Order: sequence, then C-alpha cells, then structure tokens
Amino acid sequence: MKEILGKKLGMTRIFRDNGEAVPVTVIEAGPCYVVQVKTKEKDGYNAIQVGFGAQKESRFNKPSKKRFENANVKPTRYLREIKFDESELEAGAEIKADIFKEGERVDVSGISRGLGFSGTMKRHHFSGGDKTHGQSDRWRAPGSIGQSSYPSRVFKGMKMSGRMGKDKVTVLNLEVVRVIPDENLILVKGPVPGFKGSLVKIRNSNRR
Repeated sequence: MKEILGKKLGMTRIFRDNGEAVPVTVIEAGPCYVVQVKTKEKDGYNAIQVGFGAQKESRFNKPSKKRFENANVKPTRYLREIKFDESELEAGAEIKADIFKEGERVDVSGISRGLGFSGTMKRHHFSGGDKTHGQSDRWRAPGSIGQSSYPSRVFKGMKMSGRMGKDKVTVLNLEVVRVIPDENLILVKGPVPGFKGSLVKIRNSNRR
C-alpha cells in the first residue's frame, strides 16, 4: 500500500501525445516526513505517522515540539496515520510524489466543500411541486414528511433540508496522468473532493 498526503491546487487540462485533451486535478503531493513509527508490540497495530505542510514552531507546545525533535524533522501543519502491515520506513524518512508512476490508478480522499444549509431540491434532487394550475407556493417545497394520526412522528433518516457538504469523500480509481517529481506534483484525471488548498490523501487503488 502506497499513500501520501497532498494539497489540492486546482484543475487544468493537458494534452497527450496523440492530441487528446485530458481534464486533470493538480495535487501538491508531499514531501511528507515520518514523525513516528507505531508497532504491534508497542502500540497494538502497525502504522506510521506522517507530517505534511510547513507550520511555525511558535504554534506548538513543548510536547509536540519534542515529538518532531525526536524524529529530526521540522514541525508540520498536518499529522495523519497510514496503516501498514510491515513498514521499512524509519522516523525522519521522506516520502515524495515519485512513489507513484504515470498510468497507475489511485483513490483520493478529502473533505468536500461545505455548501451550508440547503433545501431538499438541491440536497436530495427532489423534483419540486407542479408549476401549473395557477399560482402556487409549493414549487420548491419538500411535500409530506410523515403520517398524522399514527405514528405521529417523523421517521429517522427522512430526506429533509439541512447542512450540505463538508463530508469525507473518496473518489475511486483515478488515473495518474503525469508525475512531476521536481515540483512534487501529481496530475490525476478527473475531479477531486475539496476546495483549493484543502488536504487530500492519495493511495494506490486495488481496483482494476
């Protein structure tokens, strides 16, 4: 399993050698630094804790600074765990974008853009009410949400208005179109969840 943290920079398009235009998302992948190695004997499971993104040292307390000092790496903005069965990486190791190659398939996870409070037509794609037979105020109304006499309540999970977005989303089986190791950039075909500058995680896909 190969994984790396990155930052979504935006979308553009590139051209293949045959002239085909490909829409791609540009991701600044790494460099990530191994801050801590967790083992099954000591922590109960195997994983590595990696850091990504520069951050001022003044924003960390002494215990957090000591953790980075023990790994001999500079403090990072993000800390995430990546699970491995057996990892050959040690604290202080560097993970770069060149762990992925062109043509590979990856899964990209991120937090989707928050869209605030939304109605049922936008949030759940309701069709809305009829716009015929004179003036109506039910064009964008959700309609009936339950029964009156029995059970006299609204069932849990009913599709209604509410907060939309800001959820963890994973887009599966994206193609790595290009890797630019010198600039730590990975270009994947298609959209990636999140806004520009948001944190994403890239891992190799187990799907064909």
